[in-house]
Amino acid sequence: MAEEKAKKTNRVLKFFKDLKRELKNIVWSPKKDVAKNTTVVVVVTAISAVVIMLLDTGLTKVLDLLVNLFK
Repeated sequence: MAEEKAKKTNRVLKFFKDLKRELKNIVWSPKKDVAKNTTVVVVVTAISAVVIMLLDTGLTKVLDLLVNLFK
């Protein structure tokens, strides 16, 4: 039983050591690039939301007109 715990503990320690080593290998983007890309994503998302809202509103009005025509 103690051997199993020791093996599990060793596996957990190895995992975190490997994780630390892998994190050191990551090439992080400069803050300026991250800020610029985040801004682009937020703007594109906002524009997409407005376009979808306008399409939804327009199609709802067209559907209402069609329903009222055939009443």
